Amino acid sequence: MTLDEIQTKLEAAIEGATVTMQGDGCNCSTLVVSPTFEGMGLLARQRMVLAAVRTEIDSGELHALSIKARTPEEVA
Repeated sequence: MTLDEIQTKLEAAIEGATVTMQGDGCNCSTLVVSPTFEGMGLLARQRMVLAAVRTEIDSGELHALSIKARTPEEVA
């Protein structure tokens, strides 16, 4: 799975998300910025991001994903 494919999947799954990816496709990190995260705790945010790529993680296609999930205000 390429970084572009992961990015596209995350942007489609999380409303209003801007996604930045780094890594090699199997082990990667992401910064997901979305107003959807307003009022959510860090764990709930990470669960939302992981849910978008659960199939790929379960199949082993995506081995590891380090997640930073922020609101637009938190990155401003």
